[in-house]
This record gives sequence, structure tokens and C-alpha cells, in this order.
Amino acid sequence: MDNSALIEAQGASLVYHDGDREVRAVDAISLQVRPSEFVGIVGPSGSGKSSLLYLLSGLKLPTRGSVRYRGRCYTDASDAERSAMRRERFGFVFQQPYLLGYLTVLENVVVGAPDVRQYRERALWLLEQLGLGDKVHRYPSALSGGERQRACVARALLLEPEVIFADEPTAALDQHTGLHVLDLLEQHRGNGAVVLVTHDPLMLRYCDTVYKLRNGQVEAVEQAQGKPMGGANAPMPTP
Repeated sequence: MDNSALIEAQGASLVYHDGDREVRAVDAISLQVRPSEFVGIVGPSGSGKSSLLYLLSGLKLPTRGSVRYRGRCYTDASDAERSAMRRERFGFVFQQPYLLGYLTVLENVVVGAPDVRQYRERALWLLEQLGLGDKVHRYPSALSGGERQRACVARALLLEPEVIFADEPTAALDQHTGLHVLDLLEQHRGNGAVVLVTHDPLMLRYCDTVYKLRNGQVEAVEQAQGKPMGGANAPMPTP
């Protein structure tokens, strides 16, 4: 076990059963996510990208092998402990944006904050950076799919988590907006790591390490392929 790793998977597998057929969504993968590292996970549809993200974040437990966060094996923690870890240490952006319909955009972003007033300024800044500054008091039903996704990005960044797990965060966005979202995730590296699942090679430009998956296995690993090409100019405000 590598004590310098935030998250470490060792021979981690995720196996489903479809009748009598065994489906290996993730097959004996070992990898590490270190502090401030930007990790990319790519591969064709059905290659196990999202399943691997679920294992690394503790949303699913490995069928075989192990996944650890700061040396603690997920399978040794209770459901309540894993839930608290995800709430307090991790941030998430999923393929399908989920916002509470009865809350405004701003309220959705700060809903998990320990002190809403303390994080309000940061939430407003993030929404402005993501092109939602004029929509903070609107409800999700009044937003496009891309706008809802950007609100979810703001929510994931709000508490400056140790790891942000982003599953196709730019899939519903145009290229310009998608690259700006990547700029904000890149800025987060001073506070924590980023694990990005994407099908778009252009979105890998900031990655330190890229894992290419096929059939649930790591087909190739590329180091330092992404190179910064600019970025958001304004520094992120902190609470």
C-alpha cells in the first residue's frame, strides 16, 4: 500500500450477474490517486469507466480486491462512515444532473454547506464563472440540461473537497463551456484531486495520468499527456 496516495485500488473488480452470465464491469484494476493529481479515465462505451469511478468513490464496493481512502479500506467502514466520507471529503458531478426541483439554483449549490451564509459568496462566484450569474434565483425546471449540469459543477466545487469525481461533466455542454468547466476543475488542484471520466480526448488536457479502459481492464496508462492551455483568470474565493 502506498501511504502517499489519497485513494488506492488494488486488484479491484466489480462483477454483476445477468442470469447465469458473469459480467465483469471492472476487472482487477490497480491504480492510485494522489493529492492534487488530475486523473483521466477514458474508453469506449461499456468499458467500465463509470463503474471504476463508483468503486474509487465508495459508491459501490469491490466484488474482489480492495479500494482504500487514506489507507482505510472501504469494506472495513460502515455504510454511515462511507456516506459521511462522500459528503465531507468528496464532490460529485454525474452524467445526469440532479437538482432539487423545489430549490433555486443558488439554494441547490449551497444545500450541503455546513453554514449557508459562509459559503454564499463562493457559490455566487462559482455560478458567475459558469455563466449562471443571472439564473441564481431560478428553479431547475427553467434551466437547460447544460445549465443544470453547470450548477452541479458549482455544487461539487463549493466545499473544496479532497477529491472531485466527475463523470462526463461536459457531455451536455458546448466545447467552449466544457473547456471552461475544465479550467475550474484545474484550479481546484490546489485543494484536492480530480478524477475525470470522459469520452472526449480534448477534455484530458490537464490530466497528469490517463487510464485507458477496455472491457473493464486498463489497456494503457499515459503520464502527463495534458498540458495547461490557459485557464480562468480570477482566483477562486474561499469562505
